[in-house]
Amino acid sequence: MSKIIGIIGAMDVEVNGIIADMTNTTIEELSGMKFVSGELYGKSVVVCKCGIGKVFAGICAQTMIYKYNPTIIVNSGIAGALSEELSILDAVIATDVVQHDMDTSALGDPVGMISGINVINIHADNRISDFLESTTKALHINVKRGIIASGDQFVAGADKKRSIANTFGACACEMEGAAIGQVCYVNNVPFAILRTISDGKGEAMDYFTFASIAANQAIKIIKKFIESYEV
Repeated sequence: MSKIIGIIGAMDVEVNGIIADMTNTTIEELSGMKFVSGELYGKSVVVCKCGIGKVFAGICAQTMIYKYNPTIIVNSGIAGALSEELSILDAVIATDVVQHDMDTSALGDPVGMISGINVINIHADNRISDFLESTTKALHINVKRGIIASGDQFVAGADKKRSIANTFGACACEMEGAAIGQVCYVNNVPFAILRTISDGKGEAMDYFTFASIAANQAIKIIKKFIESYEV
């Protein structure tokens, strides 16, 4: 059976630059999403734009696993910085993912605990993440490993960012990665999360200015990763 690399991004700008270079492509519409399978640098790849938010991301990851049986899944895109160590266009590779808006603490649970699997942190695959890190460094892009927090909200404002960082030890936040991580966790599929920083202290204004540039930065890393990674 062919070994397949699965790539998921939330927005067109996060996946189109990958799809454009693929050959022998087939497009299938499943769960309201377009899955593009084909080849890139001689590797079998399936790429999908899932849409924004944890529900779309989870649907996409589960559908991709059922239909294409990827050997690994990488979620790539943009994120907001929660750490002073990160600047716009820097890269973050997740050691773990958490859901900052998961909260059953009124029932006595820790904030962020995912009921059913009863964990807060879901660990990303070390081998994939190590390779992503070395790829990013080879491209002379500043990179940090750390916890990435996901939730169904665009996080703006210093107080909210500080709260997420302090509660979870997270260095970046976005809206999909932890949902993809949860689906991969329950399906025993190795995963990694790569994000490039599109908004820092300037928050929404930074996002509108740098989202496309940051997404292209992530695409450059993912392409190099696919070219070099041995599945």
